[in-house]
Amino acid sequence: MYAQALDANTINVLANIWTARYDALVSVTQDSVVTVWREMSACHAAACAALERELGERHGLGISDFEVLERLAESDGRKFRAQDLAEAVHLSQSALSRLVDRLARHGLVERCGCDVDRRGVYVVLTEAGERRHAEAVPTHRDVLARHLPASMLSAASSGR
Repeated sequence: MYAQALDANTINVLANIWTARYDALVSVTQDSVVTVWREMSACHAAACAALERELGERHGLGISDFEVLERLAESDGRKFRAQDLAEAVHLSQSALSRLVDRLARHGLVERCGCDVDRRGVYVVLTEAGERRHAEAVPTHRDVLARHLPASMLSAASSGR
């Protein structure tokens, strides 16, 4: 313990120093957060543009098309309840419905009723959808490998 108490003036000076340092730290932290956000946003935009272009040119798929096929390919039974699929791929139910209509017209997916809940609908990956997905996976992974920062890739491979 201190042998003597700090006077009010000393306390004021210390508080002002602490406040100035805190304000500077917060400012730097906020600036850093904005910088990181902008870098992440730019990376996302570049990767999305490249994915859209290359998946479209090589496989006739958009990013959301591929993501739906990917989620279905990874799921048990190659099917997903439509409501859960919309949430998983970050689309509204109406946007997913239009996307599924388009994929179904091309024979890549089909809809089937849910035996547990009559209102529920499953989206099921067809054999043609499995083939298209398998053909597009190398393109998808190549584009991501080219556009994601090396630091993110190394962190992902090390399990961080």
